[in-house]
Amino acid sequence: MASSLPARADGLPVPLGELAKPGRLLMLRHAHAPGVGDPPNFVIGDCSTQRNLDASGRAQARQLGARLRAAGLTHARVFSSQWCRALETARLLDLGPVEPLPALNSFFERQDDRQRILDGLRAFLARLPIDGQPVILVTHQVVVNAFTEATPPAGGGSIFQINGSGAPKWLGTIPIETRGGS
Repeated sequence: MASSLPARADGLPVPLGELAKPGRLLMLRHAHAPGVGDPPNFVIGDCSTQRNLDASGRAQARQLGARLRAAGLTHARVFSSQWCRALETARLLDLGPVEPLPALNSFFERQDDRQRILDGLRAFLARLPIDGQPVILVTHQVVVNAFTEATPPAGGGSIFQINGSGAPKWLGTIPIETRGGS
C-alpha cells in the first residue's frame, strides 16, 4: 500500500496562502457533523437519511472559506463527495461552483468500495493540470487518510502539489483556526 501514497511531508501546517498558487490542491474533510457514520437507511441524495452539518459545522465551513479568501484564494475548482454534509461544506466555502464527484465518496461503512473509490480518485488527480487553478476536494476522513496517513479534524485537511500523477505531493496540513474555541 505504501507505494500508492504520495510523497510524505512532515505533516506540519502549511500557510493557507499556498493554496492560491497554481497547481495546488486542498483535500478537505467535511465540516463538523455530529455523530459517526450514517444511519442504516442512508440514501445518497436524501439528506434526511444522512448525518448532516450542524450550526457549528456550517459556521466552520463559512469561516474556512473566509480564511481562504483572506489568504488570496478567491476562486477554485470545487469538487465534493455526494454526501450531503460534504456538499454543504463545499457550497458554504463559497469559492466556486460545486461539482459532485463519486470518487470522493466515503467508504467508512463500505469497505468493499474502498479500492474502486481510491482508483477513481487517483485517475481524477492524474488528469489535473500541474499548473492549473487551485482545486478543493471536500471528502471524508477515510479518503484523506488514504492519501496522507493523517487524521484531519472536521473541517481540516491537507495541501498537495499536483504533479500529473494519481499521487500528488503532500505539502502538509492546513492550519487549524483556534480563535473562538475548538
